[in-house]
This record gives sequence, C-alpha cells and structure tokens, in this order.
Amino acid sequence: MRPNTLADAVERIQAGSERSAVLAEFVDAFDLATTDQARYASIEREPKLTGDVKLDALVGAIAEYLAKQRRLGRVPPWASDPARRLPSPWFTTASPSDAMREYLTFASPAEFASRNIFTEERPLRRARGPQPAKTQAS
Repeated sequence: MRPNTLADAVERIQAGSERSAVLAEFVDAFDLATTDQARYASIEREPKLTGDVKLDALVGAIAEYLAKQRRLGRVPPWASDPARRLPSPWFTTASPSDAMREYLTFASPAEFASRNIFTEERPLRRARGPQPAKTQAS
C-alpha cells in the first residue's frame, strides 16, 4: 500500500521500510492524485523530524520540488525550516568522482541544492510521472 502523504512515508521509513522504495511509492501516489488540492494535501502535513539529517533535508526538498514542479501555487511552510537543510554537502551518487561532483553541483534542482543536496537533474523522475497535455491533431 502506497503512503498517501509524505508524513506517512517518513513514518514508514522510521518503522524500517526501505527509504528509496517508500519515497518512490509516495511520488507515485502524489502523481496519481486527481486534483492539485489533493496533491497539496499529501505534502501539507509536516513529517516528524527523524534525527537523520539527510532524510529530514530530503523530505523538505521533495515537498518544495513537487509543489513547484506541479505548480501547486504554494509550498508547505514546514519545508523552509532550517532543520530541513544540511550543514555540509551530500552527493546522492555513491562515491562520486570529482567530475561527477561538479556535474551534480550544477545539475541539481534549486530545491535540493539550497539544502546542500546534490543529485541528478530530475531526481523524482518516475515512469508514472505526469503526462504532457494532449494536443488535437490538425
């Protein structure tokens, strides 16, 4: 069962579920929501701080990124909490080379980079992501 909110996803991770799988399931649930109001509701409730500074910063970045990418018109206020930022850089690629670090520094979306998280250009890319608007054939 997919977590319906980002806060639920964090609770599942704290209970021992695998982080990347739970966050991917949350992004799927977010993208399957039928309205922008439902999407915002899924990120509105603040996830509890876990003490895992990387996870705490990551969920702040995810909430802000999703709100802005899906043009929800607002970002949950909790995402701006200083506890949602890392004190030193985190490169999400395992043992990145100097060249990879440089690439990630420039490719990372602002919502992640501003929290000292350096990742790929489209970090929440999913096969079920939002589909482009259909156009009528001439």
